[in-house]
Formats: sequence, structure tokens, C-alpha cells
Amino acid sequence: MSDAVADLSRLHVVVPVRALHGGKLRLADVLDEGQRTALVTGLLRHTVAVLSTWPEATAVHVVSPDASVLPVARAAGARPLLQLDRGLNEGVLAARAAALAAGATAMLILPVDLPLLDAGALDGLIEAADAAVAAGSGRPVVVIAPADARTGTNALLLSPPDAIQPGFGPGSLERHLRAAAAIEASTQLVVEPALGFDLDTPDDLALLGQTRLDELFALAGAPAPASSAAAS
Repeated sequence: MSDAVADLSRLHVVVPVRALHGGKLRLADVLDEGQRTALVTGLLRHTVAVLSTWPEATAVHVVSPDASVLPVARAAGARPLLQLDRGLNEGVLAARAAALAAGATAMLILPVDLPLLDAGALDGLIEAADAAVAAGSGRPVVVIAPADARTGTNALLLSPPDAIQPGFGPGSLERHLRAAAAIEASTQLVVEPALGFDLDTPDDLALLGQTRLDELFALAGAPAPASSAAAS
């Protein structure tokens, strides 16, 4: 970790994307490969659109080992970064290096599969980060939004950007909390439905509802599956 103190003035957002094609395999029973590609494309365009109009974000980086992600990210208004290796945390580290080189003082890591993401949820993260800065007297700041299952991490805001190492994967919430405690960071936990709900399973599709599913597929320029097919 660097010796920099917490500073939210130049917040860069990192959105890692594993791939456009062949992903979301837990949805394979209800969506074919083309539909899953359209879903990821719609989620990516939605995520970047929300972030691009959010005034707190200085820059949005989309990192992926899949080269087909990059033109989609660029067209949506993000800075695309080709990941030269595999792995979610490896991608975050590559994007963190790019953000630091561009002058980032803080970094927010968001997954691409948050269909309810909106500016209000993001503002809640900033409010928590402001509170952490005020309470921390210059100590590093770590703000975490857990997944609904309460074991994963769906948003991780760090200042400085290298305050802790990314530890995404099963059990990441506890891992990030332990890492924050180890450096005596000023830490906030944000429980927010729009950040907690991620789209991974057929049950998630059913909970999302047909209207929002139609909107995501429309962003990808593709017809959405009927609700009966998505919920079957």
C-alpha cells in the first residue's frame, strides 16, 4: 500500500468483464449462448451509461481478457483495457495500475452484472466514503457493499486505490473486511438493494422481472426471451 492518505477527489471506477461470449453459464438452462451474450452486452452498456453520467466518477475503466468487450466499452464511453492474463482479481490489478498512472486517488470496483444499478445507489457509496474519511483522520478508506447472500462483495471503494488487495471470489466479503482491519482502515459497510442484487441464476432472472429484462436486451439490440422461457 502507498503512503497516500484517503482522498476521494479523483475517483476512478473499474468494471471487470470476464467475456461477452460463453459466460453466465449458470443461466444456460434458460438462456442460449446468444441470449447470454446479449444479456452481458446489455448489462455492460447499462453499467457504463450509469457511471458515465455520475458526476463523482473521474473515469470508467472496463477491463477484460476478451478483446470483443473492448469496442463495446469504448462505444459506451469507458476506457477499455485488454487484460493479458486471466482471473477477476488479476484484471482489477491491471485496471488499478492504469487508474493510478492516470492520477486516481480512489477506486471503485463494480461487477458488470448489477441490473438495478443507479446513481442513487452510487451516491450512497460516496456518502459512506465521506463518513469514513471524516472518521478516519487520514487513514485509508474501505467501503464495501455486500451481495445479497452476504458472503460476496458487489462494490469495493478504496482510497488510496491500493489500500488493500482485491480478493473477489467466494467469501470475499469477510476477506475484504479482514484486509481492511489489518491496515486499520476507516471502513463502512453499505447494504443497498441496487448493489446487492446481481444477475447469476434463473431465480435472479425471475426476480428481476420481464420489464427490466426487456430493457437490458434492448440495450444490446436483441429481443428478450419471454418470461415463461426465462423462468422455466
